Amino acid sequence: MSRFKPPTKEQSQLLPPFQALPDAAIIVPVTEAEFAQARTELLAQSALGFDTESKPLFHVAQVDTGPHVVQLATPQRAWILQLHHPQALALAREVLGHPGICKVGFGLDNDQSTLPRRLGAELAHIVDLDRVFKRHGYGASTGVRAAVALVLGQNFQKSKKQSTSNWSLPRLSEGQLRYAANDAHGPAVVYAALPAWEAAQPLAATARAPRAARAAAPAPAMATVAPRPAAPAGGAERRPRVAALFQAPSRKSAD
Repeated sequence: MSRFKPPTKEQSQLLPPFQALPDAAIIVPVTEAEFAQARTELLAQSALGFDTESKPLFHVAQVDTGPHVVQLATPQRAWILQLHHPQALALAREVLGHPGICKVGFGLDNDQSTLPRRLGAELAHIVDLDRVFKRHGYGASTGVRAAVALVLGQNFQKSKKQSTSNWSLPRLSEGQLRYAANDAHGPAVVYAALPAWEAAQPLAATARAPRAARAAAPAPAMATVAPRPAAPAGGAERRPRVAALFQAPSRKSAD
């Protein structure tokens, strides 16, 4: 059982909005020169936010031809690669297979199983940030919305309408481009702020304590652990608590 509960959607909505990228910072390469520029900029990065989009399937007889879009981002820019374009496919293959570039995102298990088939190559240096938050006592699927609330203190909104839109279209709408860019930009900004957030977590200090204790005395580490409180009457299971570090701002009364 997880020790902490991430912020709920309702709690996140009390926070300031996530600072999304302006349209001018969302790059959709089409020409040979645009792909060359995108390649130069992407291969110069040490870390990139990463996600994919696929045309939704509505019945079991449909053939899954996705992912159809790969999006990559830094805290300042995002690149939308539509994989029907041969140069976009080649660039996605090169970046996602590059061992020197860390690609970070949330819930990447499906991408790691489907993308190698779509790209014709294996992925390298993929980091699922859900696992980072799991190490800090959260559940297995924290997700970008809760992570943005925890680390950045901002409300990350996602449009269900855009998420289920047709991502195989040759020309994506402005709403689709913003949605796709956000899904890669969010992880990029969280990852950039993650070291400071991790250093402030109680589990970071707890992880160091046993090593210090063993150096000072040979007593087992368990001897220093405080006893757990008794279970509530009636055998009811204790529910995980919301992390104390998440403090949603209170709303002032309209009176």
